[in-house]
Amino acid sequence: MSLSNRTDWQEALRAVTPLCFSYIPVGLACGMLLQQVGFSPLLTALLSLVVFSGGAQFLVVSLLAVHASFTSIILMVLFLELRYALLGSSLSHFFKKEHRGFLAVFSQSMNDENYAVNYLKYSTDTTWNRTRALLVNWLSQISWVVSTVLGSVFGSFIQVDTELVHFALTAMFIFMFVMQVKNKLLLATGLLSGGLAVFFMLLLQNTFGLILATVIASLTGYWLDTKLRKPKVKNEDDDFFPVRGEEVHHE
Repeated sequence: MSLSNRTDWQEALRAVTPLCFSYIPVGLACGMLLQQVGFSPLLTALLSLVVFSGGAQFLVVSLLAVHASFTSIILMVLFLELRYALLGSSLSHFFKKEHRGFLAVFSQSMNDENYAVNYLKYSTDTTWNRTRALLVNWLSQISWVVSTVLGSVFGSFIQVDTELVHFALTAMFIFMFVMQVKNKLLLATGLLSGGLAVFFMLLLQNTFGLILATVIASLTGYWLDTKLRKPKVKNEDDDFFPVRGEEVHHE
């Protein structure tokens, strides 16, 4: 290993170590819950590799606990993870010269936390590079996979009341929602989604109602956001520079 590679490993490890430690308790809990709904350590490891997202994996546990269909689980995870398109786009200007193969590998191991680490490093550290960014992703994912697998192993010895799963997951998603609320529109959209979810679940008697509620509330929130952000029509006598670009002289 060359000196530069050693430096990349050291810098990446230094940046990601707090994140890796924070994954341990959450990963253990997630692995134990996955074991309770029928996941073996091998399946837990595979899920953690393919779906590197604590929120998505807890959602899988929640839906499996209520015997949701495979289609419902896939669609709900898809909607939950759509945010990564926005996160990835904000990092894209750091990877303008990278080939698609690297972008595919990098994006597969990106999640909310290592995205935040890499974005901060790219914004503040001129020596940060693609190798360090990828190492941050991989090291954090290794920590998560190991933690969930250990949790799955421990879950076979420690019995967890499945009724606690519903309470814990509901509390976690309420917390995630509250942390995302930044204005009245987001609050209204979230409440609309919850109300529609209850309505469609009672109407359809199926978890597909959650998908309908998510889609309708998201589209409604987007429509309201575009309407609220639409610029107001300006009066001709407003003191703005004209569109054609002529100079405006004030007396």
